[in-house]
Amino acid sequence: MKRIFLVEDDTGISRNLALLLRSEGFAVTHAGTQREAALLLTEQKFDLALVDLSLPDGNGFAVCTEIRQAQDIPVIFLTASGDEASVVTGLNMGAEDYIIKPFRPRELIARIGAALRKSGRSSAVFEAGGLCVDTASGIVKKNGKEVFLSALEYRLLLVFAANPKSIITRDRLLDELWDASGEFVSNNTLTVYIKRLREKIEDDPASPQIILTVRGMGYRLGGSHVSE
Repeated sequence: MKRIFLVEDDTGISRNLALLLRSEGFAVTHAGTQREAALLLTEQKFDLALVDLSLPDGNGFAVCTEIRQAQDIPVIFLTASGDEASVVTGLNMGAEDYIIKPFRPRELIARIGAALRKSGRSSAVFEAGGLCVDTASGIVKKNGKEVFLSALEYRLLLVFAANPKSIITRDRLLDELWDASGEFVSNNTLTVYIKRLREKIEDDPASPQIILTVRGMGYRLGGSHVSE
């Protein structure tokens, strides 16, 4: 489980963010001040930090400096301002990314995933029904033979791999694919991608064992295992 360090002074925002991140399978540790953040950095190890630029006893730039000195992890700034100077300052300090409030939850999760992949901290191997997905290398194999997926097919598979015990609604899949591609993905298009993916990864696409249909609800994975 990846550990997210959330530095945010707004209690409402921090509570909602923590709920979102935990629902996505992350462990979350929250600090509301620069002083509290500095203390937690000496006590715990993290995989990524989300840092608000505005804090009651300092600012996110100072926290970023402390993080860079204590741990080698990606930092994403959360800012309510589109001020270009602040963004440039943060990136020059070594921040991986920034996101301007208010932001879409799925966009934040996508940015976190991208930062973790870039840092090499999201490496995991997912296995189900003879299918093996190495998220560090992006290689997909079926019974030992490499399977070549399109970008959206691969993204679709990753959504299932990241949620091995959940029923995933069609609306959730549409949001995920739209965020990943930047293009509108319709219900009909999603049906086509599910069909294409099954044709590539299932032994018998007409009787799928990996991506199962849950009638009236969405889809879920068959037997699977994720290791890190």
